[in-house]
Amino acid sequence: MKYYIIAGEASGDLHASNLMKSLLKKDSQAEFRFWGGDLMTAVAGFELVKHYRELAFMGFLEVAKNLGAILKNIKYCKKDLQHYQPDVLILVDYPGFNLRIAEFAKSLGIKVVYYISPQLWAWKEGRVEKIRKFVDEMLVILPFEKDFYKKHNVEAHFVGHPLLDAISDLPEIDIDQFKKDNNLNAKEIIALLPGSREQEVTKMLELMLSIRPHFEEYQFVIAGAPSLPKEFYQKFTDENVHFVSNKTYDLLRCSKAALVASGTATLETALLNIPEVVCYRTSTVSYEIGKRVVKNLKYISLVNLIMDKEIVTELIQSDLNTKKLVKELNAILEGKGRDEMLSGFKQLRAKLGGKGASDEAAEIIVNG
Repeated sequence: MKYYIIAGEASGDLHASNLMKSLLKKDSQAEFRFWGGDLMTAVAGFELVKHYRELAFMGFLEVAKNLGAILKNIKYCKKDLQHYQPDVLILVDYPGFNLRIAEFAKSLGIKVVYYISPQLWAWKEGRVEKIRKFVDEMLVILPFEKDFYKKHNVEAHFVGHPLLDAISDLPEIDIDQFKKDNNLNAKEIIALLPGSREQEVTKMLELMLSIRPHFEEYQFVIAGAPSLPKEFYQKFTDENVHFVSNKTYDLLRCSKAALVASGTATLETALLNIPEVVCYRTSTVSYEIGKRVVKNLKYISLVNLIMDKEIVTELIQSDLNTKKLVKELNAILEGKGRDEMLSGFKQLRAKLGGKGASDEAAEIIVNG
């Protein structure tokens, strides 16, 4: 079969690439055309239409400023989809763009599969109506999402979380060798994951680094995002602050703890069993708008949302400051706070199910 896949972010590129591998195992004649990234491109050499770097706009103001580019991309995607005429369109999160394409694909008689649900349980719940009308198969990766959709008369399949697939396949790592290969010193590492988009990295990285005088016995290592050039990070590095690119999982596995921007990385860090402090800061305007449209959420991190209790500390907006970062990081480096967080991570892994989300999703896509 012919598959057209749209992933608009780095995490979508990862999960879609693993799904492509599973689809190839179940459908030896599979052909792909896709919007995504380097991981999807590496699967089998199929054609990348546009890289997610051209699609990733975050926050109300940024979306508004780039509305012309977004609408141009939607128009181009519709034309390309119509020309390719796939058997199946697979949408990976990225709802503002993908739901428009779902409606168009449905009008062409193309089967529409949504893999990794938009966070409609947090905001824009009304979009469920579009999913009911235009999506043939809804494949969700968080346990509570199945019940959310059932409440709205949409049958959804919980396939497990694809991050468990990605993490379970990692080889053993030699920490000393990793440090040597990346010109790091012998000190224990505190990993800094400030996000993948320029504006969020700029807002949070300096704050994360402000705690260095309180942790001189550690080295700080920035996880570079594949969407940003190495040169962007140079202004943040010196002899005590290092940088590694495209090695986030390896960096985390070699770290004592991490400061992590809110997003998928908070869950990745937890599943890799690394204690973390979750960080979030955006513009005042975007934050105030967000508070008014996000519904009934006690937490912002996926870890706490899945467990429905506080496993990791979240420092949001004005609470993301040097004093609180120092306090919360100290609490998870040793002792009771660290032990309790690691125990919570064990419960989290059990709740997300076993290995096989990509295979389960591919089975449903290929065989219904």
